[in-house]
Amino acid sequence: MVDYKSNPQILEHLQKSLAWTVFDTKWIPGTSSFVAAGAYARGTGALHVYELGEQELSTVEEKEVRPASIKCCTMGASTLRDPQVATGDFEGKLEIFDLDTIKPTYTVKNAHGAIINCIDGIGGSMRGYGAPEICTGGRDGRVCVWDPRQKDLPVAVFEPKGSAVSSDDDLDKAQAAPKPVRDCWTVGFGHSYNDEERCVIAGYDSGDVKIFDLKMNKVRWEGNVGNGVCGVEFDRREIEMNKFVVACLESKFHVFDARTQHATKGFASAVQTYKTTPSFIAMQNAEEQAKKKEAESASATTVWGVKHLPQNRELMMLLGGDGALNLYKYHYPDQRRTKDDNGEDVGVAGTIEILSTKSMSSQPICSFDWSPDKQGLCCMGSFDQCIRVGFVTKLNKF
Repeated sequence: MVDYKSNPQILEHLQKSLAWTVFDTKWIPGTSSFVAAGAYARGTGALHVYELGEQELSTVEEKEVRPASIKCCTMGASTLRDPQVATGDFEGKLEIFDLDTIKPTYTVKNAHGAIINCIDGIGGSMRGYGAPEICTGGRDGRVCVWDPRQKDLPVAVFEPKGSAVSSDDDLDKAQAAPKPVRDCWTVGFGHSYNDEERCVIAGYDSGDVKIFDLKMNKVRWEGNVGNGVCGVEFDRREIEMNKFVVACLESKFHVFDARTQHATKGFASAVQTYKTTPSFIAMQNAEEQAKKKEAESASATTVWGVKHLPQNRELMMLLGGDGALNLYKYHYPDQRRTKDDNGEDVGVAGTIEILSTKSMSSQPICSFDWSPDKQGLCCMGSFDQCIRVGFVTKLNKF
């Protein structure tokens, strides 16, 4: 059971209803404002900037982006002096907007062959090393890395292998049907601890998780978690790989210890089932029916994403398909590595503890971002066409 008296509490501070669907929200570093991106009902993109007021969220800027809706955005490659937001839309276009004028400063019309599902940035005003870069993943299965100083062409591309399946039933066929390309649903930067090293982690609808080494331009590690991957994130992007979290369908998320990579076993991992909130489980007269409903709700809940607290990398917020937020803490084992039968180092996974849970919406929480400046302050968007600002208490005690 969660101890609500001594543990952190997740509280809603402000809420604003929208006339459009929000897909992503990101804090603007060094300010009390955040960006919200999404889609109008007519299929065009929405890009709005909101600022925290005393009693409400005020609209600072708003822009309708044509011709397609915006699916994702990032402030990772932005600077404090010149804030910019990078966006990916439903037609595969990558754009960077100046937040002072809300005008595009960088555009790649055909960055992907279809919708850009995810985007991440690095090298901006936050801690870290290396040049500013943007990573995108799309329905075409490609993972592309872009340098805003280089127009039109990516600096690195990781494409799905175009292998074919041979048929035993029809040996006369000259060519077998190719395997379908799997969607890339989520990407994230990490391992950027100097000006040369940098990695990208990507998750796919097939359950595949891959880490690409940008220095060597190759796959550093790959595995499969059994369910579609909705969110991935390193606990810190500006240090050597320490651990990363993979959020999945069917109420599962995995925490991988990335300090020790075994030649055959890969990274050690701990698997956790996302806790559903009782308030969204139908109350039944019979106790058996209530337990059945709860089990069905848990199996159907999607973990939409994960965000580590900037001030404490062991704390992470999980976004629930039941409209709830769950705060977890990772505990390291007494010994992070051991020896296998062959004398090779193998990692040891830790344990995961739930600290707090809070129902925020009747619809899934599709986006969430911590404030990089104020510990515990956060913004989020959900499919009930609302944006919210909340805060989490007592984080300094954990």
